[in-house]
Amino acid sequence: MFLESLMLHGKKLQMWINKFKVALIQKDTDSINALLDEVPNFSKKEDVKQAMFLMQEAATLLYTLQDDITLAKKQIKQNINFLGSTLASSVSSFNIKS
Repeated sequence: MFLESLMLHGKKLQMWINKFKVALIQKDTDSINALLDEVPNFSKKEDVKQAMFLMQEAATLLYTLQDDITLAKKQIKQNINFLGSTLASSVSSFNIKS
C-alpha cells in the first residue's frame, strides 16, 4: 500500500513537471500560474532542482512578455498619435465675419 502511494506520488510529480514544461514551451501564462498554485511536495533533490530551474525559466518568460507588452503599448500609442495627426480638420479655419 505504501509503495503504491509512493509510486502514485512520483507519477503526480512527473505529470506536474511535464505540464510545466509544456506550459513554458507554449508560453501559456495561465497554465503556469495554475501550476504554481499547485506545487507538489518534492522528495528527491533532483526533482527540486528541476522544479527550481523550471520556475526560473517561467520568471524569465514572464519578464520577457512584460517587456514585449510594454513595447507594444508604446508602439500602439505612437500609432494612435500618428493617425490622429494625419486626420484632416473637418472645421474650416477660414471664417470671414464682418
